[in-house]
Amino acid sequence: MDISVIFRLAAIGIIVTVVCQVLKKSDRDDISTVVSIVGLVIALTIAVTMIGDLFETVQDIFGVT
Repeated sequence: MDISVIFRLAAIGIIVTVVCQVLKKSDRDDISTVVSIVGLVIALTIAVTMIGDLFETVQDIFGVT
């Protein structure tokens, strides 16, 4: 696991937060909700990929097929 993944997730969170705040200030609450959901899906996709890599590593270490 690399530290760049943490920075990538943090950057996604910051970008989504800024975009949502701008959209809420311009009375686009519905689009702001969609942006929040898309940001969550992207972050979860990255996390699930990392968990899959973790399981593969554990299987390799213990020799489980």
